[in-house]
Amino acid sequence: MPLPDLPWPLLQSVAALADAPLTQIAERLRDATLPYLGSSALVIFTEDCTGRPQKKAGDEEIISRVSIAELDTLRATLSDGTPWSGEAELAGRSRPVLALKHASSNALLVITDPHPAEPENSAGLDWVTYLWRIAARRIREKVADAPPSYLLESRAASAERIRVTAELTDMQSTTLETLLAALRSSSLDDATARTTVTDLSAKALVGLRTLSDRTTDLVKEPVATAFERLREDLRPLTRFSGIEVEFIEPPLNGRALPGEVAHAARAIVRGLLLAMMEQPNVSRVRTQWDCDGENLLINVRDDGRGSLAADSPSITRLDRRVQALTGNLQIEVMPGWGADVFVTLPLDPPARPAGNVDGWDLAARELEVLQHLVAGQRNRTIASTLGISENTVKFHVRNLFRKLNVGSRTEAIALAHSHGFR
Repeated sequence: MPLPDLPWPLLQSVAALADAPLTQIAERLRDATLPYLGSSALVIFTEDCTGRPQKKAGDEEIISRVSIAELDTLRATLSDGTPWSGEAELAGRSRPVLALKHASSNALLVITDPHPAEPENSAGLDWVTYLWRIAARRIREKVADAPPSYLLESRAASAERIRVTAELTDMQSTTLETLLAALRSSSLDDATARTTVTDLSAKALVGLRTLSDRTTDLVKEPVATAFERLREDLRPLTRFSGIEVEFIEPPLNGRALPGEVAHAARAIVRGLLLAMMEQPNVSRVRTQWDCDGENLLINVRDDGRGSLAADSPSITRLDRRVQALTGNLQIEVMPGWGADVFVTLPLDPPARPAGNVDGWDLAARELEVLQHLVAGQRNRTIASTLGISENTVKFHVRNLFRKLNVGSRTEAIALAHSHGFR
């Protein structure tokens, strides 16, 4: 096909999706699909991203109100990857949607109020399906790679969601339990009304607890399940490499892993195996996971000549991932006997950022914003991660500059680093 005749807008959309960071993938996917299918909003629901399972773009009235429970219910009605159109409960009311489920990852795409951008173009849905498959694969690849920036963002978002959900659960539980006590009071004469409202309140309590448990489940993964996913990921490598890989199972009753820890652990082990297999005379590698209640303990050992270099680029990259989760990586190289690598990943984030910053008199939210600034994130990403507006982030940044007596982000980051803030 001559170059001028190539579908350049579509190719540019594909390139934008392929290059999209996770925080922008919903916006880029919506921009790519609008020439083929109009919509009011686009929502992605994926449990691969434990820190932010929802990725949204479009009408603020919809994307600010859509819930995990609604998306989970809709996804359960889809049997395969075939596009489905119909009415579904979303953002608090029934509305027309187009839903597509990605077969291999179980990720869900929901497009609200869909309508053909060009009524005469019958191929629009095919293009939308094609673009969605690219986006779903991009999400999986990004999560599987588990770079330090993703791990930091995911851990912050996971911790914030659990905190907010716990506060919401406690508040609503207290309200409903008080309501139940009042309605059961003997001073209320209308028995029928009392019975009816008591039943409704009891159901609301169960639903609230279920939603809380479901949200917690999304950000945690049983250690045995995480290890089995590692084994499945490595099955092609172990089948064709000619190197025996031994898997030592973790205890079945080990503490569940935060999602970002599980993703990081799999990526780290994959990287270590590849680095070890590049050495000469390696015929066997053993990987073992354990959990002491506070840390995930990883051990990977080869039977080579002990030529694995601790300062090699591949090991350095892996160490950055470990450090992003405040973990530790140690290598013991035994000439003639192989290399033994030990990785410790804390299951809980630090109670507060490292470093002596008490004298700055920062509020809790200002500390969170500073942590994201130090991680190199822009205002828009910080707003999305913390669930606040970009203007609110700017407000906190201005307060930070005033309290730290600095005039720029660069100065703030440098000052934070000088105080041990990471």
